[in-house]
Amino acid sequence: MGKVARTVTRHPTAQWTAQQLREATPFGAGLQFIIRDNDGKFGADFGRAAAGAGVHVLRTAVQAPLMNSVCERFLGSVRRDCLDHIVILGERHIEHVLKEYCFNYFNSARPHQGIGQRVPTEPAFTASADPAIVVGVRVLGGLRHDYRAAT
Repeated sequence: MGKVARTVTRHPTAQWTAQQLREATPFGAGLQFIIRDNDGKFGADFGRAAAGAGVHVLRTAVQAPLMNSVCERFLGSVRRDCLDHIVILGERHIEHVLKEYCFNYFNSARPHQGIGQRVPTEPAFTASADPAIVVGVRVLGGLRHDYRAAT
């Protein structure tokens, strides 16, 4: 038998990272943009793999630690609130789960600390909405709930 390639590592190299990008974008399908920092593991091999797949690489600014923090915080929320609680069954399943989480929960129901515990796309109360009556809306099959005034 041939040697089996390792797809997980504790110490990624530039060659390993480039190979992961090649495997994630077969025949140039998939990603349009990659946001990356200035780590050495995103070297020339990674740049060539990205160019070959037609992926635009966007680099974060040098000495701008807050630039990464927004992305890190969002990804941490996705992992803690969603992916740590669901067994993913395939690519279509993870697409569905992430769309449900991002559109129906993260931006439409989950309070955000950075904007005073408000929701980014907070719905305006309509004249028919009774704020005394609250209804629960299941999100992700009941993993999360959104509570709103009844309409």
